[in-house]
Amino acid sequence: MRKEHAEDHFAYLAAYRDRILLAGGLRNNPAEWFCGGMLVMGVGSRAEAAALCEDGPYFKLGLRESYRPCTWGKGPCYGDVTL
Repeated sequence: MRKEHAEDHFAYLAAYRDRILLAGGLRNNPAEWFCGGMLVMGVGSRAEAAALCEDGPYFKLGLRESYRPCTWGKGPCYGDVTL
């Protein structure tokens, strides 16, 4: 069912690329099917991040059952990073 709705999912990511800065699927190893996904967001609040997760096609269709918002802090040795 994910493959059937992949185009809608990717269109959603593209429509919100000003706030969803980077996205991709997660696998336990390269030969296995995806076990989840990760979104790197530039948002002003946890509520805004939650709304972006919950409004996505995969979440609305029940293909993503949950999400876990986290705040990321870059290691200081990496200097400036632009996404």
